[in-house]
Amino acid sequence: MLYLYILFRGVISIEILKINAGDVLELKKPHPCGNKLFKVIRVGSDVRIVCLECGRDMTLDRIKLEKATKKILEDQDK
Repeated sequence: MLYLYILFRGVISIEILKINAGDVLELKKPHPCGNKLFKVIRVGSDVRIVCLECGRDMTLDRIKLEKATKKILEDQDK
């Protein structure tokens, strides 16, 4: 998840999720098809994910995706 730590003198430190291509993400809310599992295709400032049930692909802002992610399941191919 995206964690904000407010330190002394107003310095803010942000922890970023370690998302890799091939990882499977479980999101908090389901896709309209009813599935919550998505596979990561491309990682950058925007992240491209594919629904594992219906095959629909989406490109989301990384911050928006980090807030919507419940759990990261590692790639089973590794």
